[in-house]
Amino acid sequence: MSMRWTPDSWRSKPVVQMPTDYPDTEALARVEDELRAMPPLVFAGEARRLTGKLAQVEAGEAFLLQGGDCAESFKEFSTDNIRDTFRLILQMAVVLTFAGRKPVVKVGRIAGQFAKPRSSSLETIGDETLPSYRGDIINGMGFTPEERVPDPQRLLRAYNQSAATLNLLRAFAGGGYADLHNIHRWTLGFAAENAYGARYRELADKIGEALDFMQAVGVTPETHPDLSRVEVFTSHEALLLNLESALTRLDGATGEWFDTSAHMVWIGERTRQLDGAHVEFARGIRNPVGVKCGPTMEPDDLLALIDVLNPDNIPGRLTLIGRFGADRVGERLPRLMRAVKAAGRRVVWSIDPMHGNTLKAGNGYKTRPFERILTEVRTFVDVAEAEGVHPGGVHLEMTGQNVTECLGGAQMLTEDDLSSRYHTHCDPRLNADQALELAFLVAERLKAGRSARSEAA
Repeated sequence: MSMRWTPDSWRSKPVVQMPTDYPDTEALARVEDELRAMPPLVFAGEARRLTGKLAQVEAGEAFLLQGGDCAESFKEFSTDNIRDTFRLILQMAVVLTFAGRKPVVKVGRIAGQFAKPRSSSLETIGDETLPSYRGDIINGMGFTPEERVPDPQRLLRAYNQSAATLNLLRAFAGGGYADLHNIHRWTLGFAAENAYGARYRELADKIGEALDFMQAVGVTPETHPDLSRVEVFTSHEALLLNLESALTRLDGATGEWFDTSAHMVWIGERTRQLDGAHVEFARGIRNPVGVKCGPTMEPDDLLALIDVLNPDNIPGRLTLIGRFGADRVGERLPRLMRAVKAAGRRVVWSIDPMHGNTLKAGNGYKTRPFERILTEVRTFVDVAEAEGVHPGGVHLEMTGQNVTECLGGAQMLTEDDLSSRYHTHCDPRLNADQALELAFLVAERLKAGRSARSEAA
């Protein structure tokens, strides 16, 4: 890693999970040049602010909520879908803040989460084999030779959709929609009938009473504008390095490089090779960076990655996102946490309870059982507390839409229910009811841990 870093130095390293079969490489190069001339989607100051907030998480003074679509699509792009995901993040953050008595750093998997790594480059249905679907930013979902051809124009369409999504998110976050006084309006209609919908309304009532008191003593959105706005950051997996490097800009104020495609990017389980292109790219940008840590990760390998990605040990710079599976997290995670803590490395620990708990239902649908997701989160908190580490956050694939993709939860979704509203373009997502239920259950676990520590003190 002693070589000089540039936004394109990754091209000299081994590359995995990126398409190499564009039929017109000159057209791809023209699109990359066009992206280099595009305005940034986010700004260096915003990314630095997120680093500061994640430093609070690392210190145990805040909690990270990171969530959104498994893969954004062109077809499902709409104001309603963006609003519902934004609203769900707000709902979950309110629940976690109220129980944990700590601020929640809100980071969406949104405005750029288009590409998906694949376990196989080919897909076979019947007697026909075609290239795998890699996300709308690369090729089409339809199982035809034409749809599966990588098209560089999709990169531009993804950029434009990300820009429009960011504009809407900023309007929602700063235009009054996120005002805590509107908390009752955030309740999604289909969350109203189950037990967690009722508990959410009860929580909203308590917050409303507190706001009424504050208003009576002169604390209002007019006197304290922060009551009527929130800050939501964006993130995605930095998979397509030609896109990421094309949107990397030099910050004139500091001389540092920032990937302006998102406030935070992460490296996936399949692309975290120490000598690989993705690690090479991530080491040079100053954005907060995440690394997915799966069951094959060894402590020495993790420490080597930390040294490359965060050599100055900057708090908030690096988030380690576990994704083990409910049956393996209790065995694999303690060794990693123990080694990182013993080495004095300043990192945020988060858990992705989705990817290690995927299975195929009897009717052929890919799904995830709610109980396994919850078990992995609870085990993560247990392990972190046992190792003297702050359980910093959760990383979820979820949607504000009323889908039926994950089994169980208060709705008690069964395999027979999956076909009714199975809309995902890639992996199964928690629906709003399930995500809100998970937030309550995680909040209760965090509250119990806080109470136990207070009693011990």
